[in-house]
Amino acid sequence: MPCLTRSEWYDLTRDMNWSLSYVKEEEVWPAELSNGFGLPAEAWWTWDEPYKVTYPEYVHNQFGKDAGVYAVNAVLGRSKMYEQLDPGWKSAIIAHYGAIAVPEYLAAIGESRMGRFGRAAAWRNMATFGTLDETRHGQIQTYFPYGLLAKEPRADWAHKALHTNEWGALAARSLFDDMFTANDAVSTAIQLTFTFETGFTNLQFLGMAADAMKVGDVDFGALISSIQTDEARHSQQGEPTIKLLVEHGRKDVAQQLVDHMFWRTWKIFALLTGLSMDYYTPLEHRSHSFKEFMQEWICKQFLDQFRDFGLEKPWYWDEHFIPELDWVHHAYHLGVWYWRPTVWWNPDGGVAPEERDWLEEKYPGWNDTFGRQWDVITDNIRAGKLEATLPETLPMICNMCHIPICTPSGFNAGKLASPASKILDHHGRRYNFCSEPCRWVFEQAPQRFQGHQNLVDRFLAGQIQPPTLEGALAYMSLSPQECGQDATDYAWAHARRPALVSGA
Repeated sequence: MPCLTRSEWYDLTRDMNWSLSYVKEEEVWPAELSNGFGLPAEAWWTWDEPYKVTYPEYVHNQFGKDAGVYAVNAVLGRSKMYEQLDPGWKSAIIAHYGAIAVPEYLAAIGESRMGRFGRAAAWRNMATFGTLDETRHGQIQTYFPYGLLAKEPRADWAHKALHTNEWGALAARSLFDDMFTANDAVSTAIQLTFTFETGFTNLQFLGMAADAMKVGDVDFGALISSIQTDEARHSQQGEPTIKLLVEHGRKDVAQQLVDHMFWRTWKIFALLTGLSMDYYTPLEHRSHSFKEFMQEWICKQFLDQFRDFGLEKPWYWDEHFIPELDWVHHAYHLGVWYWRPTVWWNPDGGVAPEERDWLEEKYPGWNDTFGRQWDVITDNIRAGKLEATLPETLPMICNMCHIPICTPSGFNAGKLASPASKILDHHGRRYNFCSEPCRWVFEQAPQRFQGHQNLVDRFLAGQIQPPTLEGALAYMSLSPQECGQDATDYAWAHARRPALVSGA
């Protein structure tokens, strides 16, 4: 029996839609899981993915990727490569594993929801591959750190973090539950695959893979490259979904979904990637700053995609997002380092004299704003007053992004008109937010977010006992051996500029 060519059977197998006759539309596509936003069922049948692949092709490609990346891991796992890595870079990858490994598995839930409740057969086919992708990503990003346990016990936070009440894990879990597990299929396509993956994770993984190779971390570089090629394919589910909404007069829906998730993703992205690029990556291997990275990949290329689809840039773009590129991740870094016992990695101060010169070059005015605060910390370290560089209590935390509120730093940097948080009184409870966009996201769907308690809310409600910093650390599942310390044992604070040679 002769075999059919791919072109003769592919469209038939990927796009088998039909009208329902023996059940109601809402029974098969309940709005809670498959909100069609008023588009007729047949309209969704024109959904067409830009990247097409058959199952045999998919299996062949994935087998090749796994064979390559696991082979690299097996060889390098017997070497001393990890021990020779820069301490700051080690912190970057331990933070990455804890924040990302289990959420990759959660993303499989979002993909499988689209695989069942996507409004077109071609979409469900694509999402099935996406489900397999995300399952693979969760597996590989827990397997690799497992191999590091003998060298770095805190690598177990790759699996542990999202199962704890550590404040960074709460922030990540809040974002990913909102995006992956508590969403309908259409919203997931736009918020996960377009806003989060096309806009941020594809770009992050490209940047991290390149940085990993530069610092000599071939193992992590191979891992991230392997994942990114999957993300580039299944992230394209958002494009045809947005196009259909816009074509049928529901641009408002697509715009609101993008605006909502872009801001939420930005806050986590600034926390993880901003610190890694501008402070944890060794100075000699920094090809560009976090701000330059965002300006090229987000402010230019990703924004162009908004416009190509008929969307506008988010309403907060010029007034809130662009100014934060200059200060918010610097504030996060200062806070994470000061509250280092509350995280599972070792933050690198990253402000030795040469590093400060680089920061001043990339962020003019850094020395007069954030540099002045690091001057005080440096003086205390040199004077042997380490207790002055450690926290005694907890900071105020935003009720939306669940990241500590850093508005005083933005005010001191001249980027905010006031150091005060944004307040909303709702149903007898006061909520505090780090920014107008965070408050706006809450106001768009208060029933989705109201009632949730952040870490400080729980502390004040008496849920954390004893009500001390030590009690909070225990509540966050951080043992004394796991609490973060300075990555280089304060070497950056003792570093001094080389003395000028007379007559040179």
